[in-house]
Amino acid sequence: MQSKKLHTVCEEARCPNMGECWAAGTATFLILGCICTRSCGFCAVKTGRPTEHDLDEPRRVAEAVESMGIRHVVITSVDRDDLRDGGSGIFAETVRQIRVRVPTCGVEVLIPDFKGDEEALNTVLDADPDVLNHNVETVPRLYRMARPQAKFSRSLELLARSKRCGFLTKTGLMVGLGEEIPEVIDVMRQLREIDCDVLTIGQYLQPTKQHLPIVRFVTPDDFRMLKEEGLGMGFKHVESGPFVRSSYHAERHVTQTASDTDKVTSTPYTPVQGLFLS
Repeated sequence: MQSKKLHTVCEEARCPNMGECWAAGTATFLILGCICTRSCGFCAVKTGRPTEHDLDEPRRVAEAVESMGIRHVVITSVDRDDLRDGGSGIFAETVRQIRVRVPTCGVEVLIPDFKGDEEALNTVLDADPDVLNHNVETVPRLYRMARPQAKFSRSLELLARSKRCGFLTKTGLMVGLGEEIPEVIDVMRQLREIDCDVLTIGQYLQPTKQHLPIVRFVTPDDFRMLKEEGLGMGFKHVESGPFVRSSYHAERHVTQTASDTDKVTSTPYTPVQGLFLS
């Protein structure tokens, strides 16, 4: 990683699962530099004015994927609101370069919202990743505090557009920031209304004293309940637990879709029509 001047979100965001994932042949590369243009209150990635726009980065990422023997790679980035295309061109080229070098590797993209730019999203989708991942992160009520430059409706629409294009869609939620369980379940319902396939739910852990405080530690029973609720709603796969992060067990989300061990008997979930307003 260091020899190719690459970053991973595993390191930059201080993920507690880095050793487990790397040993399992999964890694999450952080492209477009390591300085983000946004200032989310929960995130350990540096905020500021980015200096990197490295057009050769996709080739080096593909080389690293090949040399590390990675079987499933997640490509994510800092937000690059300073770039006209939000960095979508680098995302797409990274997917293409990996396809050339390691055609058997699963490729998941964990993308920003591109400020709602449909052309930028289409640029990524045209590269044909295996999984389109975009995190809603928290409940709408907490967006102003946790994600001041983002909008819940915009994130929902990005996932909906990706699903309409036929992609396996995935998103993630943090708990422990002050949300109530009914709010989490309501977000899950809205995600199922747009037919989102995979959901991850994990405990928020405060990276430094300057970040948002932990309001509560969610109990194991609550994590189990949320998983059962999600599977009952029709998510194909739900990862729910204290150390779960968006890329945790990412390779399973493609191959394991509501296996017999994950099925939960419940009343079928009926999507609500007319979610989006123009």
